[in-house]
Amino acid sequence: MEPEWDWETGEGLLGIDDPADWDAAFERGERSLGTAAIGLAFNCLLAEASPRIVRATRLPDAAQRGFAFTAVGTAARLNGALTPGLYAALRAEGLVGTAEDAIRDTLTFVPFRDLPPWLKRRSVCLTVRDPLEGWWLRAGDAVRDARRALWWRRP
Repeated sequence: MEPEWDWETGEGLLGIDDPADWDAAFERGERSLGTAAIGLAFNCLLAEASPRIVRATRLPDAAQRGFAFTAVGTAARLNGALTPGLYAALRAEGLVGTAEDAIRDTLTFVPFRDLPPWLKRRSVCLTVRDPLEGWWLRAGDAVRDARRALWWRRP
């Protein structure tokens, strides 16, 4: 029996705690499966929620796929680990897609030693790139501010 799940609007789906409810909704082709995947990440064991979250990352609706990747990040935050299937979904989507926040959550909450090799390499790259990018942006701001100050001083 499905309690108060409103699959049309997504109302109450963050409380979903039965993977069988999600499976039945998937078979019916319901709308808010990505939202419900977040609920599974919150309320179920990682092993039970993982296959459903992976399926949700392949949904045709971009918004629901985004919610599915939010579920991946949530799972990483709550469990400090991910399953091989979730790592594969992150790798398939890549850093520039809807998985960017989920990858960054994974790098933050899963110990480095537990990451797969491809994600360890990504972690090292981001550790170097992010500060360099920040310095580059701040330098650009300083140059722009200096030009503006010099331009206003002209008689």
